[in-house]
Amino acid sequence: MSDKYHELRGQAPPPPTGCPINASWSPLNDDYLRDPYPIAARLRRDTPIFYAEELGYVVLTEMDDILEVFNQPDIFSSENVQDPVFPVAPMAQEVLAVPDFDPMKVMSNRQAPDHGRIRKYTRQGFSRRRLRTLEPYVRRRSHELIDDMVAAGGPTEFIDSFAFPLPGETVFRFIGFPEADDEDLKNWCGDRKAFSWGKPTPTEQAEIAEKMLSYWRYCRNFTAGKRDDRADDFASELLAAHDDDPAELSYREVESIIYGLSFAGHEAVTNLICNTLLCLLPRRDQWDQLVAEPSLIPNAVEEVLRFESSQISWRRLTTADTTLRGIEIPAGTQIFMNFASANRQDDIWENPDEFDIHRPNAAQHISFGKGMHYCLGANLAKFEAVLVLEALTERLPSLRLVPDQPIWSSANITFRGPEQLLVDWD
Repeated sequence: MSDKYHELRGQAPPPPTGCPINASWSPLNDDYLRDPYPIAARLRRDTPIFYAEELGYVVLTEMDDILEVFNQPDIFSSENVQDPVFPVAPMAQEVLAVPDFDPMKVMSNRQAPDHGRIRKYTRQGFSRRRLRTLEPYVRRRSHELIDDMVAAGGPTEFIDSFAFPLPGETVFRFIGFPEADDEDLKNWCGDRKAFSWGKPTPTEQAEIAEKMLSYWRYCRNFTAGKRDDRADDFASELLAAHDDDPAELSYREVESIIYGLSFAGHEAVTNLICNTLLCLLPRRDQWDQLVAEPSLIPNAVEEVLRFESSQISWRRLTTADTTLRGIEIPAGTQIFMNFASANRQDDIWENPDEFDIHRPNAAQHISFGKGMHYCLGANLAKFEAVLVLEALTERLPSLRLVPDQPIWSSANITFRGPEQLLVDWD
């Protein structure tokens, strides 16, 4: 197994013998991108496991099967989760072939035993103490962005005005990046989901690869500068851990953690904030309940994560021959875990296609994964979403979606959230 952060894989292996084949469905189909949930439910009813010919993956739709995969990381490896889904064009390969582009697998795509060794240090960075240090910043910045929205007047495009800058700036402060670099950082990180989870054109791949290279070089220079300029931030904590025991946490691993963290802590949270408004604002009775009783907000966020998750799938790669639902799965098979299906199973949740902020088992969703690779930033994402909802319900109780606007998500297999969201208020 290579230690490269982004493995550029070739053509998909053939379907496993005896596995049902679906020649028409893809998570990139227009109808699925518009609304994956009824299609995912039909797939689950008809063929809980199948081979998606266009994607080149075995697809799992049932919660129990997905949990089985998560709970056997030695057989179902996470090493492919940051890899491009489809072959990378020569132009982009050439960009990333330069000698100094060498980020390595460190968190979501690193296997045991190294994953546990590294996670020990990254988990410390996401401690309750660190979240408490971020809370004043998130609250202050939320209100500043709302002030700017109010001063400019509605309607406004909410992603540009609020949902994109806040998570990006929060994770940049968490890492220790200076505010003066925010715009460059957002530009370099903005298209990563298309590269790893979409099907961009060769030209688009090359353009994204250039940004990835620029961002990696920035991370390397930033980390080098931090060695002599420590502060109360995550990068300094990682460097201190490296200084204490370089054999336990290498310097290149520190660079690579910093490289990988900004996207993971940024794009998905932007989607979560927007999806929260898409769920709540059309349901005025539930929005008004949150305005009147903010203590309901944490469970409302869990219900958003179940009902309209910002991450509706994840991937694995088999390291050995195995069996799923009685079908023999060879080593080297790519696995697609369909969260959009599993998060709305009617044998787990009553009336799963209804959104209910009072749902008692809302937090039973799979949206952050399970097992040893459970999302390290889950608490940070939920923490931010709760603080954002508290600020918006307090400051803009009349917030509403602009009617009849088109809502669309970018064409990728995993991350779901609107690319534009117009809001207004009284």
